[in-house]
Amino acid sequence: MSSIKFGTDGWRAIIAEDFTFANVKIVTQGIAAYINSENLGKRGIVIGYDNRFMSERFAHTCARVLAGNGIKVIMLRKACPTPVTAFAVRAKNAGGALMLTASHNPPEYNGLKFIPEYAGPALPDVTESIEAEVNRVLENRKVYELALEEAEKLELVEEYDVDREYQNHLLRLINPEPFKKRKLKVVVDPMFGAGIGYLEKYLEALGCEIRVIHGYRDVLFGGSLPEPTDRGLDALKRAVKNYDADLGLALDGDADRFGVVDEKGEFVVPNRLLYLLLDYILKTRSFRGPVARTVATTHVLDKVAKKNGLGVIETPVGFKYIGECLRERGCILGGEESGALSIFGHIPEKDGILACLLVAEMVAWSEMSLTDIYGRFVEEYGRVESERLDVHYREQDKARLNTRLNEYCPKAIGGVKVEKAVTTEGRKFLMEDGSWVLIRSSGTEPLFRIYVEAQDRVRMADIQREVQNALGLLS
Repeated sequence: MSSIKFGTDGWRAIIAEDFTFANVKIVTQGIAAYINSENLGKRGIVIGYDNRFMSERFAHTCARVLAGNGIKVIMLRKACPTPVTAFAVRAKNAGGALMLTASHNPPEYNGLKFIPEYAGPALPDVTESIEAEVNRVLENRKVYELALEEAEKLELVEEYDVDREYQNHLLRLINPEPFKKRKLKVVVDPMFGAGIGYLEKYLEALGCEIRVIHGYRDVLFGGSLPEPTDRGLDALKRAVKNYDADLGLALDGDADRFGVVDEKGEFVVPNRLLYLLLDYILKTRSFRGPVARTVATTHVLDKVAKKNGLGVIETPVGFKYIGECLRERGCILGGEESGALSIFGHIPEKDGILACLLVAEMVAWSEMSLTDIYGRFVEEYGRVESERLDVHYREQDKARLNTRLNEYCPKAIGGVKVEKAVTTEGRKFLMEDGSWVLIRSSGTEPLFRIYVEAQDRVRMADIQREVQNALGLLS
């Protein structure tokens, strides 16, 4: 390994290829150097890990290196979700956390991320500092390590079970009263991941009737991706219909993202759930503040916020920026279209478990189906369709296509005037009919992501087609 890129989601690589014990030690040594440079080691560093292959062993390797650098380790006792690890940072007033996870990546991957002391995703200044430290270790190859037995004697290792505190915290954020009036039937799909035993337990405590699918560890994730998308939740759709359930609720591999299936067995896009939940929270909670969304996320949030006299903060793509708004701007809700959400009073980290509980509470409170809740919302705010389209291209065409994107500045799209162009991330164009399109290049794959929101699917398809044609992406 000659160099390493350590982003917000940390370092991810293929197990046994680059994600080896030797390289995990190098990366952890770099993180340890950063921790000590910031004087965070004495507060202790939490270590959490998910259900992926060898995650527990890799976590113990991290613990030995942290202890070798004089840093106290707070080791979580079992596999757990990323938001639970982040919550443990706050619960223990720790200096941060290391999380062994590759989230919703394919099963052959594992990863290591650093969660700072504020219990949310690391901002660029943190990840850039860590990356620099890791690359220094790559040059000098000096790794300090201490056997766990020795570390325990020196009181540098502590085992910690955060589950009860996390459960109590979530159940304080959730209103139990609606569940007393309506007993929901819910199918839970943790997708073989670290969220097993969390969502179903909390829903049962609230009085729901629960069925669980994929509720056991499988490091191959059933031969698929642990990603709660429309394409990835066919089994949950069938189970909802077979059990005549009110809801299907899914979590990704480390339970920081959510997916929802309605009573008809149909996938509900996260954008829709974000604005339904914002509307619901404003009807049932007293706290107020701005709403944070990424540049790629639905503008229906803006409609709901405006009607309630609230502002909206648009951020670049990445929950790290949403988390910063939750921490520093008093936002009542922050979300992004990929199925990520957190709210005021919770940690500034996306939490699929919390999001699913809020959806269940909303359905119980309304005494309607999720379909009818949406129908009622449309009566008030109008119908909007949104979709993300991933368009692949050949690697040799990358420079040419990026040049075309940078030069793309239409006065109208699909026959509708462009009112505003935004270059926060990629190219975003807002049309006078309220529709918009964002085109951004993936940082990790040879593809463009095209996000479109419009009044109906016909208009949405027109925008997608024109943009692809203008950029030379249509074959």
